[in-house]
Amino acid sequence: MSDILTLSQIKVPGTARSKDEAIREAGQLLVDAGAVSPAYVDAMFEREKSVSTYMGNSLAIPHGTNEAKDAILRSALSVVRYDQPIDWDGNEVRFAVGVAGVENGHLEILGKIAIVFSDSDEVDKLLAAGSAEEVYRLLHDVNE
Repeated sequence: MSDILTLSQIKVPGTARSKDEAIREAGQLLVDAGAVSPAYVDAMFEREKSVSTYMGNSLAIPHGTNEAKDAILRSALSVVRYDQPIDWDGNEVRFAVGVAGVENGHLEILGKIAIVFSDSDEVDKLLAAGSAEEVYRLLHDVNE
């Protein structure tokens, strides 16, 4: 099985300035990685319409709807860190973590990300990371 997070799926800094741009940016990294078809990005917007994917601690986890599972080719994550906070329905987001999971694999992936982002010290390290390589090293455990 291939890693769910690779260096090419991390963007530091992101270029988005709005929630919609951030969803598209995180989704496009998943498309570029061959993990999802472009239809999955549309499903990420559908999910956001029904429930905000803002999680707290500067984190949003945009992901597709259950109906979009056919658009997932393999489980993967994308991570985009923003130098300036993105307004996510009135909340400040510095990380958009795109998630795609085959056969409910997204639940395990979400759990691993939640553990990292529930620790303020870990979030501070991710915010201070100077490169995508450094972010990758800090998040590499999600591949375990």
